Amino acid sequence: MSEFLVIPRQQHDDLVIAAYVSRGYSADEAAEGAKLAAEAARHGIRTHHALKALHLDHLFGSATGGCVPGAEIEVLPSRFPASETWNANKKLGQSVAYRAIERGIELADQYGIAQISIDNAFHYLWGGGYVMEAAERGYIAYTNCTSTLAEVVPFGGKFPTLGTNPHSWGIPTMAASGFPLVIDWATSTVAMGRVQALKREGKQLPPGAAVDKDGNPTTDPNQVASLLPFGAHKGYGLSLINELMAALIGGSLPTHRGRAVPSEGEKSTSAFYFQIIHPDAISGKNFAKGRTQLENLSAVVHDILGHGNENAMLPGQLEANARKQSDANGGILFTAAEVAEFNELNRELGRPEWDVASLAKAQ
Repeated sequence: MSEFLVIPRQQHDDLVIAAYVSRGYSADEAAEGAKLAAEAARHGIRTHHALKALHLDHLFGSATGGCVPGAEIEVLPSRFPASETWNANKKLGQSVAYRAIERGIELADQYGIAQISIDNAFHYLWGGGYVMEAAERGYIAYTNCTSTLAEVVPFGGKFPTLGTNPHSWGIPTMAASGFPLVIDWATSTVAMGRVQALKREGKQLPPGAAVDKDGNPTTDPNQVASLLPFGAHKGYGLSLINELMAALIGGSLPTHRGRAVPSEGEKSTSAFYFQIIHPDAISGKNFAKGRTQLENLSAVVHDILGHGNENAMLPGQLEANARKQSDANGGILFTAAEVAEFNELNRELGRPEWDVASLAKAQ
């Protein structure tokens, strides 16, 4: 871990909050944006921490009208007490998502299950962070969203009409494994950021990851125009779920998202879907050998990882390990290149730069 430098959490949060506030976001929004960014980095999610969040906001958010600082969520009338539909009014996605988790837990405590669908949203970045928080509090949680841009080609097609469209599940397996099981994946084979990294490094993509401008498969990152879904038709189906759910919520044509709306009356915003389940609500109360529900969950996990499978990992284990390493080092871990980008942000905001020479190296 010596390649990483340690940034104290407060130092990180102060900078990220200042960046959001400078763009017009409220103190609450800035704090929620900083929280998600810090938790992503703390758990080793290098693709969705503060640098990505602020860059996304600059390209498609507050600088272009895709996200509106200080916007208020409108809860729409519903005849279903355990279901809510929100108009996010282009509020910061992280703020909306954290509020959806809190409200979902409140509803699940009352009704056993809750769902919250959200229209007119701006990307919430790391979906795993939200379901992980709910799972750590003892709930089963799921979310999906439509991504900011349509840059994925449907299976058998040539033109990108899908987002990278992530799915995220959180299961409260702390007693079994010491951390919540978190299944969190985009539905493209690789992220566009990975393509850019391979281009810089002069390396090739794996086969089946991308196509060129003519829709032909390519492994050359310099020729990539669009991405392909993982698992061929299987990943395509999962990506399609997000688009269809968004269509039912209020999302418009995916090829309009993140771009200037070319057709009058169309929308260019994302849509979110959240579901929170209280474990008691799905309990059959008839577990083998008199086990409790959580004891049964632990027994199942141990059986899956037994029988010679001791080296297999649970989804969320890598993140849990990264979290332990971050916490053991007393801060958040970043590469020297990432710290240099943070210092560019410090300079833009007129703040003192982080003194690289004084930063501890992660152990």
